[in-house]
Amino acid sequence: MPKYIMWSTYCDNVVEKRAPYRQAHLDGLAQQKAAGVLITIGPTKDLTQCFGIYEADAEAIVRQLIESDPYWQNGIWTEYDVKEWIQAI
Repeated sequence: MPKYIMWSTYCDNVVEKRAPYRQAHLDGLAQQKAAGVLITIGPTKDLTQCFGIYEADAEAIVRQLIESDPYWQNGIWTEYDVKEWIQAI
């Protein structure tokens, strides 16, 4: 099954702005992980970007998951990019 990487950027003052949406965001990620679609995800230490690895039948599935996330819908993630990834090792 294809793997995809996702890079997103966070809004300014992310720690304060994400608070109302954080639990719903984490719950959704946990469901994706349990379903085997999400491999891993997390922010950069400086909280400016987020990196994720997904495994899905199509890029459109990954984009749908990202765009239905509370962080995307509420402007916590300000932009994102998805690329199909070839895992070498």
